[in-house]
Amino acid sequence: MTRSAVRLDIFSDPVCPWCYVGKANLDRALAAHPEHPFQTQWHPFQLNPEMPAEGMPKRAYLEAKFGGKARVDAMNERLREAARAAGVDLDPDRPPMMPNTLNAHRLIHWAGIEGLQSAVVAALMRAYWVEGRDIGDLDTLADIAGENGMDREATLRLLHSDADADDIAARDQDARHKGVTAVPTFLIAQQYVVSGAQPTETWDEVIAEISGRDA
Repeated sequence: MTRSAVRLDIFSDPVCPWCYVGKANLDRALAAHPEHPFQTQWHPFQLNPEMPAEGMPKRAYLEAKFGGKARVDAMNERLREAARAAGVDLDPDRPPMMPNTLNAHRLIHWAGIEGLQSAVVAALMRAYWVEGRDIGDLDTLADIAGENGMDREATLRLLHSDADADDIAARDQDARHKGVTAVPTFLIAQQYVVSGAQPTETWDEVIAEISGRDA
């Protein structure tokens, strides 16, 4: 019997460390089950929609937002522990900037049109969390596009325009109106919501349940 595809809609932001950890856990499960039924689609959700276009120094921004150095240090240590458990190279202090991610989400949208969305999402997260690149910078975003099969110069021209900016902002707001309050949030088969950076074992169970139902 041919297994039907199952939509997996993922609401995320490349500057969300839990999205990076959650993606790593999901990727591990998908790799372990190459016949999995999921067709993934990534959707915009800006953690910091009021961030200036030029971004802000990351550490200063977080300390102001969360109440000082000690709070941020504790948060970062929890992140390091979760990243180690997920086998992810993630140092929360590596990225120097907290960017506005509207343009990164535009790039993810365009990558989806070209069938390159998952690769570009992975590249954006790796660029930010592993390489410490400023993914709010238009040239950096165009480089990432070119490195992942897209036309760099065409992408850069689009980035210098306002193409799809209103649509991305509207989709972000629509997600909030529908109850998405944090990321990552996963919507399975347009029915079941899973929130947070779930462990690989959870995804193993989900895939097994869906596969058994479709068998």
